[in-house]
Amino acid sequence: MSLEFLKLLSEVRDPRRAQGKKWQLGPVLLATILAILSGATSYRKVHRFIEVHRGLLNKQFGFGWNAAPAYSAIRTILHGLDGADVERAFRAHAAGLSRTATSNSVEAMAVVAIDGKTLRHSFDAFNDRKAAHVLSAFATDDVLILGHLEVDEKSNEIPAAQSMIEALALEGRLFTLDAMHCQKNFRHSPKGKQPSTCSG
Repeated sequence: MSLEFLKLLSEVRDPRRAQGKKWQLGPVLLATILAILSGATSYRKVHRFIEVHRGLLNKQFGFGWNAAPAYSAIRTILHGLDGADVERAFRAHAAGLSRTATSNSVEAMAVVAIDGKTLRHSFDAFNDRKAAHVLSAFATDDVLILGHLEVDEKSNEIPAAQSMIEALALEGRLFTLDAMHCQKNFRHSPKGKQPSTCSG
């Protein structure tokens, strides 16, 4: 499955020019993800992770790296990406891993927990940016995050959750959400759709 994920990451749009492109995008993204999952919290630590595990990465994924990309190269590559493109790759990967199916029976419905979190250190006073608030959909039966969606600064979790349910085609699931989502008036939800069930 990791090789399939690598293929999806390799399909993310790369804004760099073809000339002088030493490091391929897919391998850099996958190595960075593995580094972060292992506790890396900076570009230098991502570089160090790759440097230490380069032989294993080459053997497992066929990277063919003779050296680890410099931390500055990793930073340049990641900064140039479109977050929406990366999110689509993650969602496609999650959809391939998900084993649950929709059902008309409440007892048999797959459960999806939707919850929002404010990202630490995302507040930017210099650029007058509020802290980022991200909504996640978590399939509890599969123990799998199905997708993320950043909540617009001028909005809130309610329309964001409804948009994510529609975008991920999650109709027919049983949803758990915060109490703020349990409102009678859903006239502004996408295409008039509502979550199947709401619990605070």
